[in-house]
Amino acid sequence: MKNLVLLSVIVLLALLGYFLGKRRSDASVNGKIRNLHSLPSYYGLYVSFWCGLPAMVLLLVWLAFQSSVFTSLVISDLPQDIQSLPEERLSLVVNDILNIAHGSFSNEQADQALLDAADHYNRLKSTGFAALFTVLLSVCIAGLVISSRFIKPDLPARVIVERTIRILMIVCSTIAIFTTIGIVLSVLFEAIRFFKQVAITDFIFGLHWSQVGAAGSFGMIPLLTGTLMISAIAMFVAVPIGLMSAIYMSEYAADKVRTVVKPILEILAGIPTVVYGFFAALTVAPFIRELGNDIGLDVSSESALAAGLVMGIMIIPFVSSLSDDVINAVPQSLRDASLGIGATQSETIIRVVLPAALPGIVGSILLGISRAVGETMIVVMAAGLTANLTANPLQAVTTFTVQIVTLLIGDQEFDSPKTLAAFALGLVLFVMTLILNIVALYVVRKYREQYE
Repeated sequence: MKNLVLLSVIVLLALLGYFLGKRRSDASVNGKIRNLHSLPSYYGLYVSFWCGLPAMVLLLVWLAFQSSVFTSLVISDLPQDIQSLPEERLSLVVNDILNIAHGSFSNEQADQALLDAADHYNRLKSTGFAALFTVLLSVCIAGLVISSRFIKPDLPARVIVERTIRILMIVCSTIAIFTTIGIVLSVLFEAIRFFKQVAITDFIFGLHWSQVGAAGSFGMIPLLTGTLMISAIAMFVAVPIGLMSAIYMSEYAADKVRTVVKPILEILAGIPTVVYGFFAALTVAPFIRELGNDIGLDVSSESALAAGLVMGIMIIPFVSSLSDDVINAVPQSLRDASLGIGATQSETIIRVVLPAALPGIVGSILLGISRAVGETMIVVMAAGLTANLTANPLQAVTTFTVQIVTLLIGDQEFDSPKTLAAFALGLVLFVMTLILNIVALYVVRKYREQYE
């Protein structure tokens, strides 16, 4: 809440700087805007950036380091017998202090030394907030005053503002890249620790997956088959329905129908996955089981078919909406040329429109596959947690994501194969997603066509 107050103060002062910069630029030429190097709005942004950006950088730096700084100060103030504890025990003590300070731990059950440390932590936070507020306010006001003095008719405000925006975009892109690299490396390092305890061949080619205490069998083949089976069933549902819906809405439906049908389809994308899971577990799975019993089939109460069907319904909006946008982007001149040489509307769609829109359609399908591979809640509620190696969609199976969640639930020690296996599964998921992206890029490059 306090950080939100600081952010609000910075934003309000930046807005004040924007209006002051505009007014000062107008006043510098007596209202004759043509005498300015740039538009008044650029002068406003110039002052706004000087006012807000330095303060925002200070705020981010403070948020990044305040916890470690306060924790170090609290630890240095603890009794010597507590400071001399092993690192693992000391981290637990610090966690208790933070829980007491945040009010999530009963004070009656805590030691007096921990209570004093929690009070010390809260005092440090209050003092830090007051100091930070003063510094940020001073920086904002100083930036506002100094930048306002630089406003002159010949100041190239537009050039400075655009250069600043370009730098900000580069910084954001760099942060995104390094974040991705950090995620990949963190998963990779933990997966390497797992492969030091479990042979990589046993993991990749193993046919049995189970956890018994800290040990177990970690063959990923049952999880891989379950993931592929459920994803395949989902795409068999989503691709035909979604693609046909997109073709109808873009080529056959009237404008009034399209404006109603498309939002209704897109509503499916906004339904929480837990609702789909309830629907699969309480409606679809019992229906499939009863139908199978009626025709003499042995259907499990939890099955890949139930999870895949419901997941396919969930993915329909991803395929239909994106495909509809791509098909509508095909130039009308291509349709007119095809119809002009005697082709029917269906022939035009099959031989002209769909080939032209193929890269976007393939992209929407691959997005749906990625969504299916990463789904967890529907699988938990409709397909179960059992890692069965089977090709029968009427049996219970599980997926990579479900097992990752299962392995990391509760208090776990991150030095056993049971826990580290989650990172190995995450690495496999990353490789699968990377392959899908490579395939999508190849298809787009191979079939992309430029239309004037």
